[in-house]
Order: sequence, then structure tokens, then C-alpha cells
Amino acid sequence: MQNEEGQNMDLYIPRKCSATNRLITAKDHASVQINVGHLDANGMYTGQFTTFALCGFIRAQGDADSGLDRLWQKKKAELRQQ
Repeated sequence: MQNEEGQNMDLYIPRKCSATNRLITAKDHASVQINVGHLDANGMYTGQFTTFALCGFIRAQGDADSGLDRLWQKKKAELRQQ
């Protein structure tokens, strides 16, 4: 939808599963979105977080915990390189 100035308004961007890259549809009531907080060297929360979305298919297969662990290890390595 565009307003009178030609700017896109109310643009719907569907979520994707972080583990499988599948689209998370409106009927996928088993999907979850998890925010993982970042900690400093002393174990204190820094106020930053990383968001992961997991579809219901991954959760039904029982691969959600291993998928989230794999995604977080990859993200943690990226954060240390910067």
C-alpha cells in the first residue's frame, strides 16, 4: 500500500525460519520467536539481543534445540570477529 507521497506504508514482510529458511505462515501456530540476550565478559546483560524464529515443522521434528544451538554458535562466532 502506498500513501499520497508514494511511500510504502503497512508493507507486510513475512517471517522466515532461522534454521530452515522456510516461510512462517499465518496458520503456523506452533512457530516461536526467541530473543537471546548478549552478555559481556562479566556475565552482565548488555541490553542487546539476537532474534531467532523457528517454524512449527522444526519443533515437531524435535530439532528446535539443536537448531537453536547451531544458530547461536554461528552468531556468537560472528560477534567475536567484529
